[in-house]
Amino acid sequence: MSNNWKENRRNDYKYFVQIPTRWIDTDVYQHVNNVNYYSFFDTVIGRYLIEKAGLNITRDPVVGFCVESSCSYFKPLKFPEIVDAGLRVAHIGNTSARYEIGLFKDKEISLSAAGYFVHAFVCRSTQKSKEIPEKIRKSLKAILA
Repeated sequence: MSNNWKENRRNDYKYFVQIPTRWIDTDVYQHVNNVNYYSFFDTVIGRYLIEKAGLNITRDPVVGFCVESSCSYFKPLKFPEIVDAGLRVAHIGNTSARYEIGLFKDKEISLSAAGYFVHAFVCRSTQKSKEIPEKIRKSLKAILA
């Protein structure tokens, strides 16, 4: 992800999921607690892999494990709001992929938060590194930045 994350806009992302904030997401400061932003990251990535790559999260022999993630916060999200979680892929390797995520308040063009998330793909049964399956690789290429 660029060092100029604040300059990213809605149209820099290629796939979106709308996620409503929940009362329980807020903290004593009356904004969405930082830990929930990572849940939003997980949600947009998981939905993309299931809907666009055809990943069967309970049966496919190769799955992605998060091995690194980061988030930068620019303006708070609150309850009740709709979060538009935007997704793109920054890098596809042999056995890993780096996603970039932008979180936007509903309909806004500037970021509330942005981050990245790295999946290492592994064999479900052995948890040893595996090449990214072709159906997943193809879908990741579709949203490559």
